[in-house]
Amino acid sequence: MRVNKKYSCLPAEEKGIHIINIRAIEDIGYDQHESTLLNSLSKNPDADCKYGLYFRDGKRKVDYILVYHYKKSSSAKTLSRKVHHNDSGVQSTKKDQPLPGKGVQLEMGEGEPQVDYHEDDKRFRREEYEGNLVEAGLELERDEDTKIHGIGFVKIHAPWNVLCREAEFLKLKMPTKKMYQINQTHGLLKKINSVAQKITEPIQPKVAEHKLQTVKRLSYPFSREKQHLFDLSDRDSFFDSKTRSTIVYEILKRTTCTKAKYSMGITSLLANGVYSAAYPLHDGDYEGENVEPNDRKLLCEEWASYGVFYKYQPIDLVRKYFGEKIGLYFAWLGVYTQMLIPASVVGIIVFLYGCATVDENIPSMEMCDERNNITMCPLCDRTCSYWKMSSACATARASHLFDNPATVFFSVFMALWAATFMEHWKRKQMRLNYRWDLTGFEEEEEAVKDHPRAEYEAKVLKKSLRKEHKHKETDKEKLTWKDRFPAYLTNFVGIIFMVGLTFAIVFGVIIYRISTAAALAISSTPSGRSSVRVTVTATAVIINLVVIIILDEVYGCIARWLTQIEVPKTDKSFEERLIFKAFLLKFVNAYTPIFYVAFFKGRFVGRPGDYVYIFHSFRMEECAPGGCLMELCIQLSIIMLGKQLIQNNLFEIGIPKMKKFIRYLKLKRRHSLDHEEHVKRKQRYEVDYNLEPFAGLTPEYMEMIIQFGFVTLFVASFPLAPLFALLNNIIEIRLDAKKFVTELRRPVAVRAKDIGIWYNILRGIGKLAVIINAFVISFTSDFIPRLVYLYMYSENGTMHGFVNHTLSSFNVSDFQAGTAPNDPLDLGYEVQICRYKDYREPPWSENKYDISKDFWAVLAARLAFVIVFQNLVMFMSDFVDWIIPDIPKDISQQIHKEKVLMVEVFMREEQGKLQMLETWKDKEKKKGENCNNHSPRLTRSRSGSLSSCHSYPLEV
Repeated sequence: MRVNKKYSCLPAEEKGIHIINIRAIEDIGYDQHESTLLNSLSKNPDADCKYGLYFRDGKRKVDYILVYHYKKSSSAKTLSRKVHHNDSGVQSTKKDQPLPGKGVQLEMGEGEPQVDYHEDDKRFRREEYEGNLVEAGLELERDEDTKIHGIGFVKIHAPWNVLCREAEFLKLKMPTKKMYQINQTHGLLKKINSVAQKITEPIQPKVAEHKLQTVKRLSYPFSREKQHLFDLSDRDSFFDSKTRSTIVYEILKRTTCTKAKYSMGITSLLANGVYSAAYPLHDGDYEGENVEPNDRKLLCEEWASYGVFYKYQPIDLVRKYFGEKIGLYFAWLGVYTQMLIPASVVGIIVFLYGCATVDENIPSMEMCDERNNITMCPLCDRTCSYWKMSSACATARASHLFDNPATVFFSVFMALWAATFMEHWKRKQMRLNYRWDLTGFEEEEEAVKDHPRAEYEAKVLKKSLRKEHKHKETDKEKLTWKDRFPAYLTNFVGIIFMVGLTFAIVFGVIIYRISTAAALAISSTPSGRSSVRVTVTATAVIINLVVIIILDEVYGCIARWLTQIEVPKTDKSFEERLIFKAFLLKFVNAYTPIFYVAFFKGRFVGRPGDYVYIFHSFRMEECAPGGCLMELCIQLSIIMLGKQLIQNNLFEIGIPKMKKFIRYLKLKRRHSLDHEEHVKRKQRYEVDYNLEPFAGLTPEYMEMIIQFGFVTLFVASFPLAPLFALLNNIIEIRLDAKKFVTELRRPVAVRAKDIGIWYNILRGIGKLAVIINAFVISFTSDFIPRLVYLYMYSENGTMHGFVNHTLSSFNVSDFQAGTAPNDPLDLGYEVQICRYKDYREPPWSENKYDISKDFWAVLAARLAFVIVFQNLVMFMSDFVDWIIPDIPKDISQQIHKEKVLMVEVFMREEQGKLQMLETWKDKEKKKGENCNNHSPRLTRSRSGSLSSCHSYPLEV
């Protein structure tokens, strides 16, 4: 569609209304009726256009909005005007605003201040870009007469012919007239499904899209040549608002502005400040009186409300409003939350089993029995004294809650749960692909994947300009590894530095724990000395939590910057690289303190008389007498709960509201200058401009993936992790829903048939969880030492004597100089032999304090358990993966049925064409015979064929 470049400008002083772009008579045929201008004085034009949802004519829907900043003289009085350019023009509602294209350049008044060079350059780029949009077939209307001073809006509408053209280019599957019956279950399954539907009816959302469908329209990629196949009875609703905005966005990406030094698409124009924002509009208001029914209001009532937390999500309506990519995220989150219910139930049962058997646990009973009179060696040099093992009774009893035989069962169960969850999601994903007509989406994905990013094109252009400057003839340029080598080197060094920074912070917390424990041990109060371990552990975990939350935000920004300097070619490549870097840094940040407690704390302590020191002054930490599993549980629970509560919920609620409040204060300060503007109701695009821009789904997925790691990786130490994850996700779904519906601008709908790289990350975490849980059970808990003692060393086949078996003896006369307790009589008697937890030879042995045979027996058993557990659970997980088909049987049948029906439709169409051709041949033959009967003259053409002496017009 070409833009007519015949413009005229009438002085506003003479006519009272400023009309810029009047098309030629041959384009219009007649001028606008005067009654329209009269009616506009009596009617509210904002109500006619539904407050910004439509153009000023109230007929053409606004599909997209471009926002820009402009400067104007403060003394200039605002004059509003309207220009109607119905088919191929631009409408404007502000004085002295140039139109796109090569049209009129308005002369500035003598008293008007000159615009600076940068503003002028931006205006020229906008003019050219908008002119190119008009040439692409879009219709534009400008509005600068808004409540937000200095902000202009360009409304974009895609007419029917443009929608059809782009839908064909994008191969959008649209519903045809053909409808078919969906296969229904029969017999017992049908009765079970009907009963289940009645039971679950109260928790179903009250939306039409969520109702069970028995018929489905056959879908086919849109084609202008085959429009007769599609149901075009209502053209206004054939392309919904989501599809319309997607089509316009594709045109915006494809259209370029070449007046600058290099070609600029919409992303570059946004990055350079030519436009400040670009977004589709929400369907309308979601609250208030006399609000017309719309999908946004329905989503707010049936989805984005905490009062409906017990209901299923209206996933089909979410997809209809936000697109497939966001719909798949919430569908995945819903499946994950549902699957947490059985995991939570089993975790509670395991925890209750530990509570029920704590009084029957012989090792903890022996530790709590004061009659055993076991004297333990000091926990630190000089300041710490000898202590009774019975003083650690509470820790030993608490450890049994999480360190019991049921924990092993729960670890196996969670490994199988993870495999089942992945298979269940794949099947759910296939059902959604069938329902959303995404079964043949690979070709479109390839097309999107190959579309280069604006930053990449700019970098390539700079490279080609440098070569042209050197007078080198080059073919089509592209970025090679040599061009990216500095970025790759920066990425490598940056990631290594960040990982090293995380390790350094964890090491600093370790120094804090050791020094604080030594300082509290000097305390003269008995209560201070008795609560040393609890105080140190709690404060250290809180420090870790604060550091993790801060570094999470820092690492997210650094990962984005590192990805940007790489200049990936496509958006898909950019997203995958960003996800990989962010996940790597955040994974290390979140789990390093937990890995330390699980696998390193207490492993390199040494023994009394020969301890390992840091900086020659601090002794390495030891585990509690009941083992490090209890401390691991505390560390995991505080970090998991604190991260979910503070980062995932408070930040998600607080930060958007704070930003919204700041924007409100800025606007209020501006509006205080003009009371009339302040009273006027805002247009839809003004309201949406004040919302927070959509930043992508990466943060949403990331927090759920990290939580999935907490649930699976160390579940052997914290069986209640699935329960806390479930409670968090119930809130998280509604919180995210409320954010998308009320706090964010409407994102551009993106088609996707799966969750992308996140699925591979989930599978990787599931495999890693099996290995980590095997090592936690084997090396962190006392499960293996108990089995070894029970079957190798127990005299009566019970656990009696296990605690004494795990303790070694030390002669206090062997302390190094300056390390013995300052107060050796603190317990009221002189100590000659103290005990410590390790497998070493006694002081009266020939090889005193050497590692004993028991240590090697336990180590061999631990390694054997790791190998057996890992291979057995991996095999079971793969078996679950193999036995559950990825595609449900009924869905594969329906997909096959659709293909058969589509072939039938085209076969009938071909048969119809053949019948028409046969009919035409018969008519032609009869006419030829009639001609022969009446006039026998025949003429032979050059090709040798016979033609009738008469000619007849024929339409096929």
